[in-house]
Amino acid sequence: MKPSINYTNIVVVFILFLFITSCAKKEVVPLIDVSGLSIVNASPSLENLDVYVDNTKVTNTGAVFTFGGKIDYLTAYSGSRKVTITRKDSGVPLKSELFILEPQFGYTLFIIDRFADIKLMLLPDNLTKPTKGKASVRFANLSPDSEPLTLAIEGNTALITNIAFTNYSNAILVDIGDKVNFEVREHRTGNLIASLSDIKIEEEKIYTIYVKGLKAAIDDTKLGAAIYAHK
Repeated sequence: MKPSINYTNIVVVFILFLFITSCAKKEVVPLIDVSGLSIVNASPSLENLDVYVDNTKVTNTGAVFTFGGKIDYLTAYSGSRKVTITRKDSGVPLKSELFILEPQFGYTLFIIDRFADIKLMLLPDNLTKPTKGKASVRFANLSPDSEPLTLAIEGNTALITNIAFTNYSNAILVDIGDKVNFEVREHRTGNLIASLSDIKIEEEKIYTIYVKGLKAAIDDTKLGAAIYAHK
């Protein structure tokens, strides 16, 4: 007697073989590591600037990137990235520097100091959502001729103290409000040097307050404070 053959099982095995072979031939597409990079022009100068990340110009054609300007988060490849600053439409580097960007992290790159001594300062951004009912604020002193500074909410004790030029604080939790008044004072004398009035601080938002400009200036580069929300 000839042995019986189960054709159904053979068909099933053949289909599984084709499926496995097909899967094995598929090209595996590697995931690309990316980081977020925001850029702020805090260099007290009337010059318009261009910014390049590696060889890609990230300042908009036709737009001006002046003192106090900000570029919201760009998607940048993680790893070693070269950032170059030039005068607008010049192409001649004023400053170039390599930075290491970690995957899935956000950063803010500040352009700082007087134009003749222009520098780059990369800050890691803590983008962890604040506690419900609160917001978070980070404070940076980017005024080249300022003394160490203190940040407070009007009528309250200081939030952050003794921040010298190029220094910055960790993010701290603050109460939310529709009209919050921030004060920046010299740490040594207590003199009020800048303020931000009627600022809406929203729940679970992340903010940076920074001091920019020059105490000695009377033009558009004069000392002041700015605030922005991380997006």
